Amino acid sequence: MRYILALDAGTTSVRAIIFDHDGQIRAIAQKEIRQIFPQPSWVEHDPQEIWLTQIAVAMEALDRAHIGPRDVVGAGIANQRETSIVWDRETGNPVYNAIVWQDRRTAGMCDELRAAGHDGTIQKLTGLILDPYFSATKIAWILDNVPDARTQAEAGKLICGTVETWLIWKLTSGKVHVTDVSNASRTMLFNLHTGAWDKDLLKLFRIPESMLPEVRSSSEVYGAINAVPGLAHIVVAGAAGDQQAALFGQLCVQPGLAKNTYGTGCFLLQNIGAKPVASKQRLLTTAAWKIGEKQEFALEGGVFIGGAIVQWLRDGLQLVRSAQEADMLAASVPDSGGVVLVPAFTGLGAPHWDPYARGLIIGLTRDTRAAHIARAALEGVAFQVADLIDAMHADTGKPFTELRVDGGASRSEPMMQFQADLLGVPVVRPAVVETTALGAAYFAGLAVGFWQNTASIAAHWQVKRVFEPRMPRARATELRGCWNEALGRAKNWEPKEKTLHPKKRKNNRYEK
Repeated sequence: MRYILALDAGTTSVRAIIFDHDGQIRAIAQKEIRQIFPQPSWVEHDPQEIWLTQIAVAMEALDRAHIGPRDVVGAGIANQRETSIVWDRETGNPVYNAIVWQDRRTAGMCDELRAAGHDGTIQKLTGLILDPYFSATKIAWILDNVPDARTQAEAGKLICGTVETWLIWKLTSGKVHVTDVSNASRTMLFNLHTGAWDKDLLKLFRIPESMLPEVRSSSEVYGAINAVPGLAHIVVAGAAGDQQAALFGQLCVQPGLAKNTYGTGCFLLQNIGAKPVASKQRLLTTAAWKIGEKQEFALEGGVFIGGAIVQWLRDGLQLVRSAQEADMLAASVPDSGGVVLVPAFTGLGAPHWDPYARGLIIGLTRDTRAAHIARAALEGVAFQVADLIDAMHADTGKPFTELRVDGGASRSEPMMQFQADLLGVPVVRPAVVETTALGAAYFAGLAVGFWQNTASIAAHWQVKRVFEPRMPRARATELRGCWNEALGRAKNWEPKEKTLHPKKRKNNRYEK
């Protein structure tokens, strides 16, 4: 038998999964990566750790499947998006840690750009809301703050990319510097309408075009692995941002189909077809994927803290030792006891877009127990997803009839049941919840002929569990009212230290 290797370079862990021709998992290996917090609101990763850990789990997965590299017809990569790395073209050494998508250090830079009137142009060209979330301000920050980085970049000595670009470059011994359209569309430097890097945006952010990777499709052979003997000759043939990969892995290949991934964050995507339609609800328009000459787009809303709330319960509060224990604790009480937890630890994403919001727990009484905190944490994720679905419904005019879910936190029974209760529609969990990796595998498999077309893989999608709504709609409406009250108190909490005073805007470097 032959297999596909999926490399899933996530935010809190990296995985390698071996899939067979039926889309079933034959082996999986996973390892957490360090979360580095140099200052409040700063989040970094060590790029070398990402690389070495990804290789280690790939080798482990092959070993667990009892196969060798010649049994693997291709490899696909799904990656945490927007996370940005800058490295030396010759030595391959990063000049700074990877700045993670959750990082908010460039909020002041975004304020300057907004004050100068650039936000409308950025949204029109890229489909994105001006926010520290995206790659452009992260790359600019590195060039502005790492000694000699800008000089080196302008001399053509530095290159950059998101995590899949870094991994492909390393796997091919520095021979291939590429990205795919889905990841390019998350940089705030890519013009959705032309399908190319936008020269005006590059000039605005002062990023040399020579740093950027070549933009390719999501499903094609990029190059063969030659840097790791144990993976030698496997071709890297697919790449996509993790959320677009999950959309494809859930086989949402027709306009109108949508999924929500409960990973470190939560990401709701809906296929909108071949034309990028602008959102009126502060959602994002993003490239979904490109296969051959066919380009697809999606509407997206993101929650910055999703499944990561469980990691915080474990490592931050030390209330639980595992996700399973968090579920058991939350399920031990019938409700949150009036406690509302807003998990805005790194600000709020769509549709609020408030980088200065911070986490909040409200409604505490003498009767509050650890179980109420755990339940409120899980419910806080579901409330944010409900806000996204409302915004998407307002944009499209089409109500959801079901929500397809995936990702590690979709295994949480109490969270999925509460999600169905809030939405009033079934929540559908597939048999394979590792749909991010599965999407990457599908992209690679299509490129090398392992699967012939999307129709040939459609039969792979199978339902594992359906959560039917049980809560009366009046109660759901009441709970959402409490959520909105708490949400309002969490917004604009952190002082805007870098926001420009109107009298000083003449010194704004981004002034038109």
